[in-house]
Amino acid sequence: MKRVKLGSQGLVVPELGLGCMGMTAMAHMDIYGKADETEAIATIHRSLELGGNFLDTADLYGPLVNEQLIARAIKGRRDDYLIATKFGWEIDDSDQITWQYRADKAYVRKAAERSLKNLDTDYIDLYYLHRLDPKTPIEETVEAMSGLVKEGKVRYIGLSEVSSETIRRAHAIHPITAVQTEYSLFERSAEETGILRTLDELGIGFVAYSPLGRGFITGELKSPDDLAADDFRRSLPRFQGEQFYKNLELLGEIQAMAVEKQVTTSQLALAWVLAKGVVPIPGTKRRKYLEENIGATEIRLSEEDLERLESIIPLGTQTGDRYDQANMQGIDQ
Repeated sequence: MKRVKLGSQGLVVPELGLGCMGMTAMAHMDIYGKADETEAIATIHRSLELGGNFLDTADLYGPLVNEQLIARAIKGRRDDYLIATKFGWEIDDSDQITWQYRADKAYVRKAAERSLKNLDTDYIDLYYLHRLDPKTPIEETVEAMSGLVKEGKVRYIGLSEVSSETIRRAHAIHPITAVQTEYSLFERSAEETGILRTLDELGIGFVAYSPLGRGFITGELKSPDDLAADDFRRSLPRFQGEQFYKNLELLGEIQAMAVEKQVTTSQLALAWVLAKGVVPIPGTKRRKYLEENIGATEIRLSEEDLERLESIIPLGTQTGDRYDQANMQGIDQ
């Protein structure tokens, strides 16, 4: 895999990263099926063999156990990997999620020290604010994150699910390297709201989580009933009722194009994200899907191909919000 600059602060990453969230179970809910630690660690090692050393986690995942899994996977080879983790959902002293957002100065320090311990490392390559804390000015949060950079505990800082205004205010305090938001053929609000333009103007990189529409684009789901009873996707509007079947029709057109090109639908969708100059971090916990995803980096799409894909799901097409109503309120828009 070729390597690309993420932002303009010096971080260089493989053009496709690895989302690790689904590798561990999470607080009484199923994340994309059952976890298998042995296969997850093998997937991380296979990713490195193929040039994919950019791992994305968060203290929220588990909570904490996802970072601990990564620590086990990279033991003895820390410097071979680039680790991105996140904070911002409050986790209390009993390691329980309070489901409150918290990013005040004291908590930034506490969360970072805890992540360093769980990752068994003395530095984090890219440290993101996971969600904006409405009670704390972004300036205070970023100033605290900047302090971690000065101490060498964090190399670069990022933000997740924030508006252009918040990005500008944060960037004025300390250079932001990357912003992470959900982005795929089925979720293009980062374009609609002008976030991509803002990032381009400021020299900030863009990392796309769920570039396969939380697995929808793989085509494995034919009905909402294919989801396990405790699968968190059941709460997402994209996977519910009539909207699911409308989206399935759109997916059918993408699948037809993939067949023509003799690639998988997932590879075609990832090639589109890559062509946008974005670094996608598709999540998987299996080597088979990892290899398929990395195969997308070999696909070159023409302008005509890109236009055709975007005409299937034009900007503004209603495909369902990316979260339920309560969690949408946590997105800074």
